[in-house]
Amino acid sequence: MKEKEYYEQIKDWSFDEFEIKTIRKTDWDMFKLLKKVTNENSKILDLGTGGGEKVLKKFPQVKEILATDFSKEMITTANENLKKSKRKNITFKIMDNLNMNTPKEYFDVVVARHTPTDPKQIYETLKPNGYLIVQGVDMFDCHELKRIFGRGQAYNDTKPISIIDYENILDAGFKDVELIPIHEVEYFKDEETLYNFLLKVPILDDFSEEDGSVLDYYIPSLEKDKLKKYIERNTYSEGIKLIRRLYGIIAKK
Repeated sequence: MKEKEYYEQIKDWSFDEFEIKTIRKTDWDMFKLLKKVTNENSKILDLGTGGGEKVLKKFPQVKEILATDFSKEMITTANENLKKSKRKNITFKIMDNLNMNTPKEYFDVVVARHTPTDPKQIYETLKPNGYLIVQGVDMFDCHELKRIFGRGQAYNDTKPISIIDYENILDAGFKDVELIPIHEVEYFKDEETLYNFLLKVPILDDFSEEDGSVLDYYIPSLEKDKLKKYIERNTYSEGIKLIRRLYGIIAKK
């Protein structure tokens, strides 16, 4: 299945439906950081917004927020969520992160969460001294699970996704670039919940971040014998454990 088709199909889902218990091991929170670098006059661009839940629930009250996604259906969902909320000064728009059509030197902050980006285009749309804040999934995320299945996001890459992002941001001209490894532990209540979660996220989809290849498909099902093997090794009183390896980046224009 093509990547865009996939996101068109999952337009109505949210991470909240999985009731994941998350334990943060790293003191780095992009939403707290976002509040720290903005004020009531700030303009924020959010890339890869999905259904807009994070923007509506966690972004600060500022002058303007433009939130974008390449999926028409995701933006439809985001606008429906916007109507239900009491938030103002938020616009959802269809846009490809790699072909941005935003004004030059317009935004105070650009946020990119778990989405491909072009730092050079981001640099152009930021005001002088504006900030880029990134959060992504790194190479060794859920590594034991990937080893059992023998595949996964960046599984065969030699360079971590975080370093690829870090270097691209430096090369785009940003300064004060800070890279933070993020460690989280997630617990799932049962096998069915974990199975459905893994179908929704690209953890076990076999594609490379290092060579810049485009993801052309998402897996329609999982080998349940391999999943059971993982579950047998990782079931605790809190639930079935996934060890997450993420990263955060903050940079200044």
